[in-house]
Amino acid sequence: MRDYPIEEIVEALRSGDLVALPTETVYGLAANALDPLAVKKIFEVKGRPFIDPLIVHAYDLEQVEKLAFLTDIVYKLADKFWPGPLTLVLPKKTIVPDIVTAGLENVAIRIPRHPIFREFLAASKLPLAAPSANPFGYLSPTEARHVQKTLGSKLKYIVDGGPCPIGFESTILSLINPDNPKILRPGPISAEDLEHIFGFKPNYAMTSASNHEGAQMSPGLLKSHYSPRTALRLFDFGNIPNLDDRVGKHAIVFVKRPQKPQEFQVIEETDTCKIFWLSENGDLNEVGKNLFSLLERLDAQGLDCIFAEVVENKGIGIAINDRLKRASCK
Repeated sequence: MRDYPIEEIVEALRSGDLVALPTETVYGLAANALDPLAVKKIFEVKGRPFIDPLIVHAYDLEQVEKLAFLTDIVYKLADKFWPGPLTLVLPKKTIVPDIVTAGLENVAIRIPRHPIFREFLAASKLPLAAPSANPFGYLSPTEARHVQKTLGSKLKYIVDGGPCPIGFESTILSLINPDNPKILRPGPISAEDLEHIFGFKPNYAMTSASNHEGAQMSPGLLKSHYSPRTALRLFDFGNIPNLDDRVGKHAIVFVKRPQKPQEFQVIEETDTCKIFWLSENGDLNEVGKNLFSLLERLDAQGLDCIFAEVVENKGIGIAINDRLKRASCK
């Protein structure tokens, strides 16, 4: 049985209110994508710069066709990956307000997979703009309690769908030039996954723009993003971080559980050093699912620094390292 008043929340969305909803990636701060005033509230509540466009979530391809101009390759990608964690940047139709797209002529769209988000898309019959439901630049929320902790005082409705099954944001693929697709933000769908559709691996075209460089082609491109308030330092996969007496109280986050006692010869748990790992065996899907949740937990412990091991830079490891790199920039 559902424990949230769907009719009441749908009416709130139709009236221009914001609602935090779970997706398969992270929790989203949803508003009617066709209502500029509702969308403006997203930027105000998050403290998000208007140069950073939003992703529009649609229920099905019929709704996507009303929002953007589609080519044959979109239908092939949709057949394979939608509903799911793939966002496509497409030429927009005039129905999409400029505030959604940072004034650009392209819109980022995906059809989400999470049953609760889809329930609200179906019931409202609205496309929903929904960036991560957190203060701009902070760690993406993967549980309802994360949203409550940071935005709870500003929202009437936070729908609890449990932990997000993927735990980090969607892959963003630009199809502005369908013959030259580019991955703008790596995510759960890798270049290798997309190769089966295109016959070649799309190039990664990630950027690291400052907050003052003008409208961005898609979300997730700003240099500093997804960051804990605690200083985050990265160290190479398979290595031990360099520590000195000035580090203070800190945590060390490994990709997988250290397997041999000698791996702790240089580093041992003490009152000022705590050791964590994101996966028992280094499974990257598990690492991605646990990353933001663990960083959020550590960020609340009054540490001076968090040291995090990067993963092997391949497959979805490229996406995990992208999040870690942006999270470590202040």
